[in-house]
Amino acid sequence: MRIGELAAQAGVSVRSLRYYEEQGLLTSSRSASGQRHYTELEVERVRFIQRLYAAGLSSRTISELLPCVDAPSEGNSDAALERMAQERNRLSEHIDELMRTRDALDTLMTTARAHRASLRTPAGTAPRQ
Repeated sequence: MRIGELAAQAGVSVRSLRYYEEQGLLTSSRSASGQRHYTELEVERVRFIQRLYAAGLSSRTISELLPCVDAPSEGNSDAALERMAQERNRLSEHIDELMRTRDALDTLMTTARAHRASLRTPAGTAPRQ
């Protein structure tokens, strides 16, 4: 199948497929005129790559995980598991930082609400200047 067909079947853009090839995540054969050709197997590979991106992995990390898919072995599996554990730790640290940021924002909002409430005046009195 040609690149447009793969893009349609996998639900991605042609530009994404070209990027995946540039990053070494996807390969194609080329016709005499230079057109890319893919097999049906690439549809699932592209979907798998998309799931890894959706999980927050970078193309570099994905390229480090793909040997486990392409050539399953104990060594490749161990390396992939270690890399995934590193990514999980990175994501956990990021989540912790986001939670601290959210908590700081909550504190600021509470302070702002209290200040706003202190500016309100009872009905019939002049507002404070």
